[in-house]
Amino acid sequence: MRIERFTFNPFQENTYLLIASDGSCAIVDPGCYGQYECDALSKYIESNGLRTERLLHTHCHLDHMFGNRYIAERYNLTPEHHPLETDILSAAVETGMRFGLPVDASPEGNPCLLDGIFVQLGDLQLEILHTPGHSPGSVCFYHSESGQLIGGDVLFRESIGRSDLPGGNHQVLLKSIRDRLFTLPENTVVFPGHGESTTIGYEIRNNPFLQ
Repeated sequence: MRIERFTFNPFQENTYLLIASDGSCAIVDPGCYGQYECDALSKYIESNGLRTERLLHTHCHLDHMFGNRYIAERYNLTPEHHPLETDILSAAVETGMRFGLPVDASPEGNPCLLDGIFVQLGDLQLEILHTPGHSPGSVCFYHSESGQLIGGDVLFRESIGRSDLPGGNHQVLLKSIRDRLFTLPENTVVFPGHGESTTIGYEIRNNPFLQ
């Protein structure tokens, strides 16, 4: 699985393209805000001849869905997310107003990303791991064959996601990391929703929130 990262919007969110060997790709957490950022993502997709087949969400906080309407309409895709993220996605416009950030309402999503199922993308199978705590329906996408994990805002390099937002829970977040992520192979590379990548082994040994 090839992964391309784009850092977008005032929150410096990481949007990912997951690319299979046949050129099919999934867009994960389209945080592109404004036409310039949306065009940058589309230009990469189209100039590389990629076929966009899925629009996936680790969770539906504002900074991870700014580009939903643009992407859904341009590529005829439906946002996919965990059922517990439905209300958060629906409230995006109102949430944006509280931050002073105009937001295009997202198309209605498909709450199909359940724990333990696999998402098919070309010849790739991505396992869904439900990892609540930052957001009730936070999920990670795990590709065991390549040892790569798209982690959303659950685990960062030497840090963890915030748990003070509505639906967040600090103890639940720590349990998700210990029980669902720290049980993965230590060489698993974690691609987080903000900041640089890390590995499971590095965080087991160095993350101050989990010692």
